[in-house]
Amino acid sequence: MTTSFLLIILPAITILLIVTARFRKHYKKKILRRSRETWAIGIYEGHSPVELHPPTGITNPVLTAKDITDISARFVADPFMIKTESGYHLFFEVLNKKRNRGEIAYAFSKNGIAWMYCQVVLRERFHLSYPYLFMAEENYYMIPECMGSGGIQLYRAVHFPDQWQHLTTLVQGKDRFAALVDPSVIHYRNRWYLFSYSLKSKNLHLFTSETITGPWKEHPKSPVVCNSPNFARPGGRVTLYNDVIYRYAQDEIPNYGTKVWAFRITELTENTYSEELAREKPVIQPGDEWWNRDGMHTVDPFQRENGEWFALVDGFSIDRQQPKQ
Repeated sequence: MTTSFLLIILPAITILLIVTARFRKHYKKKILRRSRETWAIGIYEGHSPVELHPPTGITNPVLTAKDITDISARFVADPFMIKTESGYHLFFEVLNKKRNRGEIAYAFSKNGIAWMYCQVVLRERFHLSYPYLFMAEENYYMIPECMGSGGIQLYRAVHFPDQWQHLTTLVQGKDRFAALVDPSVIHYRNRWYLFSYSLKSKNLHLFTSETITGPWKEHPKSPVVCNSPNFARPGGRVTLYNDVIYRYAQDEIPNYGTKVWAFRITELTENTYSEELAREKPVIQPGDEWWNRDGMHTVDPFQRENGEWFALVDGFSIDRQQPKQ
């Protein structure tokens, strides 16, 4: 090797080694942090779906990993609920300690406050979370986050609430769509709209279809939010209230799952899209209790008959005792 070649290649190798070492250190630190997170599910209440606060007369959290009886669980998170004549049905992620993967579990309540855990209702070979639950055309559907499947998947209940069947792939994971997470849908003015977040680009993508099963196409204005770890990632049910659509966004700064913002969608058609921040304060953010002191990241709101609102939310705390090396 010539001296000039060495003078060029050696600094480049040194820089590469430094960058690699820093990445490994950061990645290890992130993994250790996530392994110390304890997630739980609680209830918030308020006068609107974008003004929520800790409840009075309810002891949070209402569901923790200790309530899970059929598997060894590390945490519960991502609550999505639906109400029927029989009561309230709650679906959520439970992290299976043995498999180290998320599964979808189910709990039931007569009043929406006191919950009885039932069982895991959906598990796959890949990680499952964020079980976005909704009803359409007299069928119960679920679009869970399942990035490991290679696409956005739609499930239908063949026997509600405990038997679910994969129906179709809504968006196939190819190239930039391979890492779309937290899919969130709404049916509005005879069309379906689906939001999903790209982990790589930090963009919020929007898709639309005439029917829930598709075919789905990317919206002309997509991505509707670009390069924003603060405001792009979906954080709960897209909600229609007083003819206004609200979407929730989980804030990943300074860390994943820090808080949730609400955006008012001011225009949504097959060809147009616009939104604005609904309020200057987060809808939910870290609280004073042990279960949500370090962050909150999912909101599923419902309006009571008296006009007031309550929401299933999740939160986490970090075990600050350093793990043994």
